[in-house]
Amino acid sequence: MQKELEFYQLTSIGNREVNQDCMAHRVCADYAVFVVADGLGGHYSGEKASQFFCRSLIALAEKYHGHISSVKAEAVMAAWIAETVRNMSELFAGDPFANDAHTTCAILYLDQERAIVAHCGDSRVYRINPEQVLWRTKDHSVPQQLFNEGKISEWEMGVHPDQHKLTRSINVLSTPAVDIASFPPMRSGETFVLCSDGFWEFVKEQELLALSQEGSGKPELQKMAKMAVLRAQGKSDNVTVQWVRRR
Repeated sequence: MQKELEFYQLTSIGNREVNQDCMAHRVCADYAVFVVADGLGGHYSGEKASQFFCRSLIALAEKYHGHISSVKAEAVMAAWIAETVRNMSELFAGDPFANDAHTTCAILYLDQERAIVAHCGDSRVYRINPEQVLWRTKDHSVPQQLFNEGKISEWEMGVHPDQHKLTRSINVLSTPAVDIASFPPMRSGETFVLCSDGFWEFVKEQELLALSQEGSGKPELQKMAKMAVLRAQGKSDNVTVQWVRRR
């Protein structure tokens, strides 16, 4: 995968005092994995939760990559995430604020046979080609429920007053409830975008097409992230995004 993929990533503190987002990746000859996490919780608990999740997930990549097959790929990913959360608990090591530490996650695993996407909360994965946004993950949030019911639009999801009310998140006290799906392998010219809500909430879906055009890359990603911060008018959340394209 190393020779086939082009990828960039960036994170910004936005208008917050602390960046509780985290991102990580591993790109090897035969597979690649990317992850974005958005921590929730005071006393730096959210920051630790997102960092511990990303660190543990990537540390386990080699172990679980060898077990993924087209038949049991989703089950393997579920076991991978479950062990990641167990490792998070060990990393918190008796931290009194661990119970209040939560994180979202958006995960992309790629190899020659499949693309596996896993997510929890309102961090997203988009699959895009130059003509259209093929799909995105569905948030575990109040605004997503309102959108599903036809009560608000896609754009209104990002500016809704309940935008930060999640219906699911990852915490060391509970078994992770993560949506996992396996898709056909990434095609040449396709783009995946993984991001925290600080990025997508002020970016329109059609604007994401700029990230999938031939020749687009790091400058376009930086421009869109900056636009998301500016549109928040001084109230920007942390902004984190990973951009992955198959040549």
